[in-house]
Amino acid sequence: MEINILPKNESFKISDDCFNVDYKKTLVHQVITSYFSNGRDNLSSQKNRSDVRGGGKKPWRQKGTGRARAGTTRGPIWRGGGVTFASGKRNYSEKINKKMFKVAMRSIMSELIRLKRVIAIDKINLKEIKTKEVNKILNKYNLDSVLIVTNSIDEKLFLSARNIKNVGIATVDYLDPPLMLSFKNILIVKDALEGFEKRFGG
Repeated sequence: MEINILPKNESFKISDDCFNVDYKKTLVHQVITSYFSNGRDNLSSQKNRSDVRGGGKKPWRQKGTGRARAGTTRGPIWRGGGVTFASGKRNYSEKINKKMFKVAMRSIMSELIRLKRVIAIDKINLKEIKTKEVNKILNKYNLDSVLIVTNSIDEKLFLSARNIKNVGIATVDYLDPPLMLSFKNILIVKDALEGFEKRFGG
């Protein structure tokens, strides 16, 4: 499989095993769901009758008072007692192994390439921190919502693009499914294509 590298429109060979695989919708959904579940905090905190302090002493004797028998003042029907079905700590995390994650990443990238939502360029070389220079690149390829992917951290690029609306910056090492699907297009540098295959290839 080949992809055109702009601006010279040169053909660059990429692996079919990494960039031309079937879109696995169910797996992608599972990986994205687990991604958000693993970042979910459970802040709910209620106490059941065993968690409430006190109530060790029987409030009155078993018989002869005319009142219903009671063994504790910390039952759910008492003021200050525990909650009947208390919501406690719950683990929302879902395990996704590395192989499944890599397959999902290859699947997403392949589908975005098929949909012509991936633009590959030779390099981005900013001589100084200038938002105007990044805007020139985006306007040249008619990009209004784009994730720029590089193989390594480029501080000048990051500082130049951070204030532009609907533009994200990421290195290959920090890519994840939700991030890749959060923008209309992906603008990826040539060496980042090689880095993607090295990291997520089979």
